[in-house]
Amino acid sequence: MDSVRDSHALTSAAGDLGLILAKHGYIAKPEITNVMYLALRLQKPLLLEGPPGAGKTQVAKVLSEAFEMPLIRLQCYEGIDKAKALYQWNESLQRIALEFMRQCDDGSQTTWTELKRQLYSSDFLIPGPILRALQSDSKSVLLIDEVDKTGPSFEAFLLEILSDFQVSIPQLGTVVAKRRPIVVLTSNAQRKLTDALRGRCFLLWMNYPAPDQEAEIITTHSPAFKSQLATQAARFTAAVRHLGMAKPPEIRESFDWIDALTLLGATELTADVVSATLPVLLKTREDIDRAAGNVALLLQRACA
Repeated sequence: MDSVRDSHALTSAAGDLGLILAKHGYIAKPEITNVMYLALRLQKPLLLEGPPGAGKTQVAKVLSEAFEMPLIRLQCYEGIDKAKALYQWNESLQRIALEFMRQCDDGSQTTWTELKRQLYSSDFLIPGPILRALQSDSKSVLLIDEVDKTGPSFEAFLLEILSDFQVSIPQLGTVVAKRRPIVVLTSNAQRKLTDALRGRCFLLWMNYPAPDQEAEIITTHSPAFKSQLATQAARFTAAVRHLGMAKPPEIRESFDWIDALTLLGATELTADVVSATLPVLLKTREDIDRAAGNVALLLQRACA
């Protein structure tokens, strides 16, 4: 009986979160809002994994808007080091300060230890995204975007942050978060992440939405868009993704396509309308040619 009551409580609380997200334009399935709710309540990092353009980054943006928290974003890339993520020293300001100290030397012969203490203090620190999130006086959303573009050594650097919400800086000691941020990591699954990083996060696999859900997302994005056309557009996009495209259309590219169809005053998908707007939906010459050669089949699936 207790398990049933607990299940109902989770469903209710997660449903409330789903309504909050929907008010800010994000439509999520219950299985997604369930895990999101638990991660938020238990203050655990949330790892969103799935194909590019499935709406992973948007989760952090919507959480930031919904809870009125600043969004602090670390965009990962191949070769990124912890200095870019954590902090850098303001070397130009250090040089100015050093020259000023020399000119003001009163003969006391400041020791090198004292000089280092002064030059490597927080006054000369340029905080990176992670340090800004830890030092923020208000709760924030820390987005570590496309973590799969980094390597195992960078993941190892993240472990202390993900487990203890703190980081060690040699000259300053341990910096503990003033307010624990909501941490969202995204991965396009281009490589396997380490077990150590996965073990510190709650995982959500996010694929492209089903056509009916994408139609709902479309009408939320463009309320004036007719529901029948939204359904056709969502089914067409889903069918295109199943053609084995080099770059399957992302959700934001679907929005661009919807805006184009709205601008053209389209009331239904036709071969002429689709052919005229394919370059809005698809981003490579090969994908456009492949879709153009299968317009009849794609329209059949969209309008079934």
